[in-house]
Amino acid sequence: MGYSACIVAAGRGTRAGAGTPKQFRNLAGRPVLSYSINRFAQDPACTQIIIAHAPRQAEAVRACLNGAEAVLVEGGETRTQSVRNALAHVSHEQVLIHDAARPLVSDAVIARLRAALDSAPGAAPALPVADALALSDDAGVTPVSREGLYRLQTPQAFQTQLLREAFQAASTDYPDEVSLARASGLNVMLTQGEERNFKVTYPDDFERAEQALAGGASPAALTVTGMGYDVHRMAAGDGVHLCGVFIECPYRLIGHSDADAGLHAITDALLGAAGLGDIGDHFPPSDDQWKGADSAMFLAHAAKIAAEAGARAVHVDVTLICERPKIGPHKAAMKSRVAEILDLDPRRVNIKATTTEKLGFTGRGEGLAAEAIVTAVLS
Repeated sequence: MGYSACIVAAGRGTRAGAGTPKQFRNLAGRPVLSYSINRFAQDPACTQIIIAHAPRQAEAVRACLNGAEAVLVEGGETRTQSVRNALAHVSHEQVLIHDAARPLVSDAVIARLRAALDSAPGAAPALPVADALALSDDAGVTPVSREGLYRLQTPQAFQTQLLREAFQAASTDYPDEVSLARASGLNVMLTQGEERNFKVTYPDDFERAEQALAGGASPAALTVTGMGYDVHRMAAGDGVHLCGVFIECPYRLIGHSDADAGLHAITDALLGAAGLGDIGDHFPPSDDQWKGADSAMFLAHAAKIAAEAGARAVHVDVTLICERPKIGPHKAAMKSRVAEILDLDPRRVNIKATTTEKLGFTGRGEGLAAEAIVTAVLS
């Protein structure tokens, strides 16, 4: 069953400082909003993205799409009004509602929410409160028990029709959809949240998010590496696919899919780091459904199952070994494409090219080889 994703991006974000609303501010080279869009756009089960934005901000939202398709809806003065407007456009039986300012939501968080909807009308990721709590007023400070208290995150997931009925019954505004659902008597299941899925709220949160995107990990996390290698024969043609970029040239690479040796090597390296076998285990060349397939799909799938296994790529280093075509003019585009597929900062992707000084099959122009090393964090 597919689902719709509603991203709430109509807020002003004043606590993050004056100026551009935080959802459009730069985070490691990209607008904050683009990370959430990319996460849902890469999920095959998410076939509809709806973005609620403030008046006169449609163009700013479009600049964050990076090729993704989305329904743009003008939001309201409050979150409740914005979500109500977006909900009117939902076409699936399940909907996930997400804050634009939570750029680091993982596939695992989304998977747990969707599993919860099998037995509950609503679900939300949550983390238990760890710090001591207190109320402060004119009478002084009063300690408050943290037992049974949780921090709620987004996305918050619901059966669409039940949430619509809750909105119809709502007579006031609510801070989130769980509050609104509970006010109408709708049950909500809590699923495991993640510290990484924090909301960018204050100026310091941008630095925290950049550190997370750069691979910042807790001391308990384990850093691992995986290696990948791939070769494809070369023949006369009209161009080659390498690291997700099509290069026009009088050659082609021969293979069952699009023969992108660069992405194949990265895919194998990521699967190796996560201990999940190799590309042939998941996309056997004997299976006709992969004939001519875009290798970006292979890498995106590897990233998804690696995340489910607790592995997150933080750095990619690729070496393309060939006499032809010339790689240099295409390195920047390759970096950007690999970073996009893996949801990485482009600074964490490195593309190199070398020759074998006319020696061997690559030197004779009979084929092309690629080597990759992926560094990942296991949590």
